[in-house]
Parts: sequence; structure tokens; C-alpha cells
Amino acid sequence: MAAAAYTPAFSPAAPDPEPGMLSPWALIGRRFTRHRLAVAALFLLALLYTLAAGAEFFAPYPRQWRDLSQAYCPPQLPSFSFAHGVHILALRSQVDPLTFRKTYLEDRDHVVPLGFFVRGEPYQFWGWFTWDRHFFGANARGVLSAGGPQPTFYFLGADKYGEDIFSRLIYGSRISLSVGLVSIAVTFVLGLTIGGVSGYVGGMTDTVIQRVIEIVNAFPQIPLWLAFGAVLPPEWSPLSTYFAITLVLSLLGWTGLARVVRGKILALREEEYAVAARLLGASHSRILFRHLIPGFASHIIVVLTMSVPAMILGETSLSFLGLGLRAPIVSWGVMLQDCLSIQTVANYPWLLMPVVLIVLTVLCFNFLGDGLRDAADPYAHA
Repeated sequence: MAAAAYTPAFSPAAPDPEPGMLSPWALIGRRFTRHRLAVAALFLLALLYTLAAGAEFFAPYPRQWRDLSQAYCPPQLPSFSFAHGVHILALRSQVDPLTFRKTYLEDRDHVVPLGFFVRGEPYQFWGWFTWDRHFFGANARGVLSAGGPQPTFYFLGADKYGEDIFSRLIYGSRISLSVGLVSIAVTFVLGLTIGGVSGYVGGMTDTVIQRVIEIVNAFPQIPLWLAFGAVLPPEWSPLSTYFAITLVLSLLGWTGLARVVRGKILALREEEYAVAARLLGASHSRILFRHLIPGFASHIIVVLTMSVPAMILGETSLSFLGLGLRAPIVSWGVMLQDCLSIQTVANYPWLLMPVVLIVLTVLCFNFLGDGLRDAADPYAHA
């Protein structure tokens, strides 16, 4: 009788080690990659932040570019043909003599080809150098019919000043997305420090800090945002207003993180490694920031990620109501000021495009936070 071949339980060539052989961060990364929505949200957020960082290059037109003759121009969706490649049809405007409403008609005799890395309006890239190349836009040199109208390309339409909404969305993402990150940075410092001290020191200090947090949380956020926004001097520069709004959002958003940090510190401060560090003479700040807080860093990242959408929505709300950022600053909230009139929205629905990006960004951060929350404790899913 032939002996059965022996198959070892573990082969050195096996690529997937046991969970206990991986570091905690490797376990978090492996679990996170299995959350498809979170991974897709991460890539989409990376795309949005890339567009924001290179807004001058990716936007078809500079921030201050406008053409009043093309006010409320409808979106021009590209089409493809073998004769002309990717192109759009030029638009001609006409005004109704009775209602004085401007309408646009396609001019099939004038085709405007589109292309990548085309020459357009010059701009300064982050103030470093001047360039006139844009990632995508109308190819002015390729207008097929001489004597045609000036080639313009409004992918998502134009506003009342003839400004390209797509370009303004890209420039606005630089402000709206960065407000969330800067606010979270301030929230991280305040929440980590105040919550850590509250949980580590305890006693009367903990009681006072928790009562302050409860008082801050008792105020309704929207009226409080409006009150802070109303006291901002209108003569402040756009940069000063930007940092003021960031500070306002941070001062109201640190309480959630502080509560999380306090709870974790209360659970970990009597652990053996913390007691051993205390007996060896380590300072309180070293025990808190070098031994206790790194033990739940993944949970802090999850809380911060879930807080970014609230910061973005806060800036959008203040700017939409005219109490936050103001023109000439371009943000998604500032762009939505054109939608205060229901009649305007009914006639020109493309002015609501900032809402689409706001909803998409908030969903991406929520999916990302959900994936990080599931991945923060991989052993719970083993």
C-alpha cells in the first residue's frame, strides 16, 4: 500500500502570513484594501486634491477670466467624429425682443476642435512661473472655418458674468478642500492636547474640561457659525477671512476628538507599560504623547477623517449665506451665492454644479472614514 504524500502545513513560499506575524499598521492596510468603496473614495479624493493643487493647469481658463457676451452659456458637451475628432459646435447668442432673454443656438458651420495641452490664457502657476498651456480646452489654432466666432469651451456652462463654471469649480476646490484639512489640523492639536490632559490628569481638571465641552456642544452649530461669521470685518483681506473661517470651524470641532482621546487615555493609563514608564521616571508629557496616544492612533485618524465633511459643509454654509468667504475668493460656497434665486436656478440649472461636488466629496470622506473604522481593529474581523 503506497504511503500518502506528506504536504507540509506551511510552505515558505506562501505569500500570505498569519495575522499575528504582521505589524498593526500592516493589518490595518490589508483590511482597508478589502473595503472597495473606501479604496475608490480614496482614489477619488486624491484626484480632487490633485486638481486643486494644479488648478491653473487643469482649468481651461484662469480664475479671473470672463466673457460677458457669453453670460449663462449652457454646457457644451464634447462629441467625436472621424472628420473632426473631439470637438464642440460653436454657439451663437440671440436675444428675444419681447422678454430680452438670451438664448444660444448651435452653429453647425463652425466646429471648434478640442485637445490636450492646448495654448490658452496665460497664468502664473502658484506664482512661480508664467505659462499658457492648459490640460484640456478649445484649440484656437484649429478652428475649421475662418471668420467664425472666438472659440470658447464651457464644459459645465457659464455664470452671469460669462465665467467658466468648470474652471471655477477647480479653483474653488482649492479653497473648500483645504479649509477642511487646515481646520482638522487645528482640531487635531486642540482635541489631542485637551482630551489627553483631561483623561491623564483626571480629578477636578477632568471635570472642568468635560463641563466646558458640554457647554460648547450645547450651542447649535449653524447659529453659532453665523454669529462668528457676522463679526468678521468686511474690510479684511481674503487671506485673513480664510484663516478666520478656518479658526472658527476648528474652535467648534475639537470636542468630539477630545472625548475620544479622553476615553482611550482613561482605559490605557493604568496599563503595565504606562505604569512601568512612570516608575522609570518618564515625564507625564512623554508618557502621554509617546506611550499612550500612539496606541490608538488609528482611531484618531478615523475620527479626523469623519470630521472633514463637517468642516467643508460649515465653510459652504457660511459662504453661501454671505457671512464667510467673499468674492473675489472662489469657493464652492461662494459659487452657490448665484443660486439664491429660484427663478435663476430654474432657468440655469448648471449653476448647481458645486452641490454635486460637495455631495461627492462628503460621501467620499464618509466612505473613507467607514473603511478606516473597519480596518482600525483587524483582529475583530478575524
